[in-house]
Amino acid sequence: MKIFDYMQQYGYEQLVYFHDKATDLKAITCIHSTVLGPSLGGTRIWNYQDEDEATLDVLRLARGMTYKSACAGLNLGGGKAVIIADPQELRKDIVRREAFFRSFGRFVEGLNGRYITAEDMNTTTQDMDYINMETNFVVGLEHKSGNPAPFTALGVYKAILACCEAEYGSTCLKGKKVLVQGIGAVGYRLCQHLHEDGAELFVSELNRERVAAAVEKFGAVEVDGNDVYGFDCDIFAPCAKGAGLNDETIPRLKCKIIAGAANNVLADIKKHGQQLHDRGIIYAPDYVANAGGVINVYWELHTYDVETVKRGIERIYSQTLEIILTSREKNLPTALIADQMAEARIDAMRHVNSIYLNKR
Repeated sequence: MKIFDYMQQYGYEQLVYFHDKATDLKAITCIHSTVLGPSLGGTRIWNYQDEDEATLDVLRLARGMTYKSACAGLNLGGGKAVIIADPQELRKDIVRREAFFRSFGRFVEGLNGRYITAEDMNTTTQDMDYINMETNFVVGLEHKSGNPAPFTALGVYKAILACCEAEYGSTCLKGKKVLVQGIGAVGYRLCQHLHEDGAELFVSELNRERVAAAVEKFGAVEVDGNDVYGFDCDIFAPCAKGAGLNDETIPRLKCKIIAGAANNVLADIKKHGQQLHDRGIIYAPDYVANAGGVINVYWELHTYDVETVKRGIERIYSQTLEIILTSREKNLPTALIADQMAEARIDAMRHVNSIYLNKR
């Protein structure tokens, strides 16, 4: 791919490759924008096929973080980091893991606060503690705001309720068929919220232990991964890896609502957002629905108060509903409406930030 062309097209600031031979750390950090504040985004580990796949993923994720923070009203820019490694192998090697993440922490420190990292897919609060031994530019620490997953799940749940209000005129989930794809740290907690509200749960997940737990705790029914996109349900909640909604899968959909925790659910925001709109499927833009985690860690940078966090997450409901109603009024995809809202705030604050302020 032509990286500079891509960065210029979508307004990226920085793309940094890190390598530590001693620990075999191969990491890529992307800073999309710092207009609203320092870039913040989690570090994920994935066994990418090659460096191009990892690079494209971190670029898309970082841009999503900019829009997520902008829509959530946070004074943060967007960034992300990906580490190319087998998460299972790394998890087993306890000795290497400490050195591995402390090495990454030193690289983060070298960015001098332009990027703040946090927990993400296949990383833990313990990993953040290792990073914190080398830099203070890390959030989601166990002794502070902790694991953001419960707050991400709560936000997705609020987005689902807003979609139900728009589609059915009620937030009642009793008897609604909900398929949750991916029941990791966020997906499992989302299942808990849905189960408590009386939803009829269906789950798809590669990890057999997680499936067994969901079946036992929530009475969930397993759906084979090959059948997910054609499954007949009311609500589809993608909580796995991104780009699942594309030219191949969208025509197969048999749901009325899509709202989940996965980032970059749409392979192509403009094209596939329009396809969902044309089919009359309500789509809660991913970076609006899954903003609960970043809202939680944001307050760790200030004065952390869990009630303040919950109030911020509660606004995900009203914002999702506003996006859906505006989409109907203007006959435009919800994905486009959300982008316009984020871009409007960024443009407004770009002007404010151009005004000189002496902070002595």
